[in-house]
This record gives sequence, structure tokens and C-alpha cells, in this order.
Amino acid sequence: MNYQACYPLAEGEILNASHPEYPLFAVTIHGSDRERIKLSKRLVCAVKHLPMRLTIRYEKDTLRSLEAGVRKDPTLMLDDEIVAEGLVPAETLTRRFERRLAQKDSAR
Repeated sequence: MNYQACYPLAEGEILNASHPEYPLFAVTIHGSDRERIKLSKRLVCAVKHLPMRLTIRYEKDTLRSLEAGVRKDPTLMLDDEIVAEGLVPAETLTRRFERRLAQKDSAR
């Protein structure tokens, strides 16, 4: 697997799987096929260099997405909390996951 390129993760695939010591973040991306893939690619680019593992679930069911509070296509959720709505810049995603890592470190 070439981690230098930005690519969408397949469901069940783990980014940085070779580092079991890194914390695992399981996210869900809601939205249409095209927008989910764009956000997944952007997310991989944004966090591949961080000391974390990442796995993605794709939610394709509009009703389930609406019940989860999703109002924009695509939407990124972590722990039932909306992390990003729409195609936000990779830099924004990097900063948000850096903050999550810092919170995890301070909770230890």
C-alpha cells in the first residue's frame, strides 16, 4: 500500500495499521458516493502523517444520516459528533484531528 498518495480508504481498511501503538479513530462519512469518496481522500491526506490509525465506515442510507443529525453532503462524524460538514480543506481536518490527539494524550 502506498501511503504517499492520497486515496480513499476502503471500509475495514486501517490507515497506519503498521503502528498498533497509535490510537485508533473510527469515523463515519455520510453522503452521496462522489462526495464521500472526495472527503475520504482528503481525510487520508490530512491525517496520514499523524501518530494515529484511522478506519472509515461509509453511511449511504439517507434516513440514517438524517437521524444522526447530518444536514450537509458529505459529513464526517467521530463518536456521534460532527467533525466536518462539506468538503472542508485538508488543513482544517489536520487541525481537528491534532486537537483530538492532544485531548486523548491529556486524558491519559
